[in-house]
Amino acid sequence: MAEHDMGPFDRGQINPYGQFFQGQSYLNMLTQEGLAIGNVTFEPGCRNNWHIHHAAEEGGQILLCTYGRGWYQEWGRPARELRAGDVVVIPANVKHWHGAAKESWFAHLAVEVPGKDASIEWLEPVDDKEYDSL
Repeated sequence: MAEHDMGPFDRGQINPYGQFFQGQSYLNMLTQEGLAIGNVTFEPGCRNNWHIHHAAEEGGQILLCTYGRGWYQEWGRPARELRAGDVVVIPANVKHWHGAAKESWFAHLAVEVPGKDASIEWLEPVDDKEYDSL
């Protein structure tokens, strides 16, 4: 697929955080001034590991979905289907994952919400059986 076939932003390079993903993803950092905003593109079936955006105050992440179909899930809750135009507000300190549906490319802008003592903790991969049941 051509880079511009998947939303308004270039797909970017192979994601340097790929060790925390199952499948291939791409990252194009759009800005790191003020707010860190990256365009993340997932090949079909690709998803990131469970992870937590920690912060003592404020913090978290916002996903602005721009292309395809994907999933978002918080620990202990059902997965939510995502499509272009959807917005996901992820509070700080919430364990979650997000990624593409099995048969669809998926892209979103990942907006890192500034927070006091902010960090990301990468955890275990999403269970294949659970993902395949979506």
